[in-house]
Amino acid sequence: MLSKEVVVLDACVLYPAPLRDLLMRLALANLYRPLWTEQIHQEWITNLLQNRPDLTQAQLTRTKNLMNLHIRDAIVINYEYLIAQLSLRDQNDRHVLAAAIHGSANTILTFNLQDFPLKVLEKYSLKAQHPDDFILNLIKSQEQKVKSVVVKHRCALKNPSKTPWEYLETLRNQGLQLSVLAMSNWNF
Repeated sequence: MLSKEVVVLDACVLYPAPLRDLLMRLALANLYRPLWTEQIHQEWITNLLQNRPDLTQAQLTRTKNLMNLHIRDAIVINYEYLIAQLSLRDQNDRHVLAAAIHGSANTILTFNLQDFPLKVLEKYSLKAQHPDDFILNLIKSQEQKVKSVVVKHRCALKNPSKTPWEYLETLRNQGLQLSVLAMSNWNF
């Protein structure tokens, strides 16, 4: 990778812990530069609290704070002035696009590609990308570095620990089918 891609992480990719953790580890390895906003944080936290009564606000706030601490300059601020000028199918996604524009991002990482039409994004030199395609591109451009991150990630899992197969199955369940296929021949 010649230059580090700047990527706004939509709430939907931060919602599932295994994917969020992998994305954070890839960022900490300097494979890309992630961006988010407090509103994006609030969105994934609110949805998790609604769907996972076993989690607490304090636990998720701790996770958010650790993300903000370890990924410096990831929080986009003062982007709100752009929101009213933007038009998307789902008006609730305008804040994500505004953060991407204001943060000079290249990419919006999301499962909801249909919410960010190419015709709109092209005006701002942006693209929307599915996490599977994004991680697969990282593998293609920096395979050894990604492999090192993946091995460390799997080995760090303690509660519960996972075999390589279980780890790959977890990632497959996160929608990372192509990335898992590329990782499946790694010895880890």
